[in-house]
Amino acid sequence: MSMIHRFRNAPLRSALAAALLLGAPASVATTSATATAQSGDLDKAVAALRGISTMKADFTQTDRQGRTVGGKLTLKRPGKIRFQYEKGVPMLLVSNGSSLTLIDYEVNQVERWPVKNSPLGALLDPSRDVKRYGKLQPTSNSNVISVEVHDPSKPEYGRITLIFTKNASAPGGWQLTNWVALDSQNHRTTVRLRNQKYGMSVADSEFTYRDPRRSGRR
Repeated sequence: MSMIHRFRNAPLRSALAAALLLGAPASVATTSATATAQSGDLDKAVAALRGISTMKADFTQTDRQGRTVGGKLTLKRPGKIRFQYEKGVPMLLVSNGSSLTLIDYEVNQVERWPVKNSPLGALLDPSRDVKRYGKLQPTSNSNVISVEVHDPSKPEYGRITLIFTKNASAPGGWQLTNWVALDSQNHRTTVRLRNQKYGMSVADSEFTYRDPRRSGRR
């Protein structure tokens, strides 16, 4: 059975929301000694994110049941991102810098959230979220940095763990390769990136969308 056919009859909207919008707390412990020893890595992760002016990449998204869907990601800082899902998946997720919008063209439905209420806020505004709320997670590889971002005073805003690997050709020398989000039942969803490219010209029109409820673009 094809990936697209499997998703057509699955609760895809819920899976997307869990992965990209509505993460929730989980219990993860880090010793103070480990955090102190790796304190410089948080600055490296922030520098890597701040160094991205624009990025395009292929992505795959896997939910807790192992279902995977892919597409193209386009990012333009500050605040703009677009997840263009593959052909046959009638969904689009786009941020114009202030709000994230999930469009379901199959049922002509549009849902919107403030960027700051999403785990993706850590990716789109690293100076605010990663530096203030980031917490290093232990890894067994010195070429990997793992940063969990979570505002403990607002658990409803979600939790995201950003994974970086050392790469001299990436901004700041560290490449964002994937992130992990948890839903309200601590079910894990992972987004993986590949074929990352940086610094290209990206028009603001990339972050508009066709509103299925009316003619024209938003």
